[in-house]
Parts: sequence; C-alpha cells; structure tokens
Amino acid sequence: MTGSAIRLYLDENIWRGLTEALRQHGYDALHARDAGRAGLADELQLSYAAEQGRAVLTYNIKHFIPLAEFWYEAGRDHAGIVLSEELEQGELLRRVLNLLAAVSAEEMVNNVRFLQEFK
Repeated sequence: MTGSAIRLYLDENIWRGLTEALRQHGYDALHARDAGRAGLADELQLSYAAEQGRAVLTYNIKHFIPLAEFWYEAGRDHAGIVLSEELEQGELLRRVLNLLAAVSAEEMVNNVRFLQEFK
C-alpha cells in the first residue's frame, strides 16, 4: 500500500468491538453508535462518512450498491464503501486488517470493495 491509511466508519450492525480492535492495531475507526448515528438512513450514513473522510464498512450490500451507483451518477464523492457478508468476529477483524494493509485511502476513494477479496 502506498498512501495514507483508510479511516473507517462502521455501520451500526457491524460488531462494535471491531472499533477498539482496529484502534489497538493503530487504525482510525469510528462506529455509527459511538458517533450517535444509529438508526439513520443509509444515505445519511454515507454522507456523514464522506464528510469525515471515512470509508463505510457495512453488511448492507442490498442498499449500499445502489447507493454507490446513485452517488457515482450524481458525481458525488465518498471515501469508499467496504461491503461484507456477516462474519465471525475474529474473521472480520482479520479481513479488515488485510484490507487496511493492502489498500490506501487514496485508492479507496469512490470505490466499492468486497471484504471477501481479503481472505
């Protein structure tokens, strides 16, 4: 990876403990619940993450793929969207760490990546 580390914004259904686990590895992570943003619409979550320069990590593939397409067509920028199936906590942490080691924040801008790429 060349460039700066991805700053993550974890959607509310992601294991909350992942935030602290990532911080212990030196990464910047913020959970939607810790930001006081639980229960908000996906569009608002992506907008907030974009304003904060954070890539969204979510299990909500069904809603975030169309949202990414809508933003692309509208010419709106975001810091990235990372999509995942629901995973056991240890596996989730391992794959996210693999992603963070392989992809820079600059490479993530306006991109959608699937966590399954980082097994």
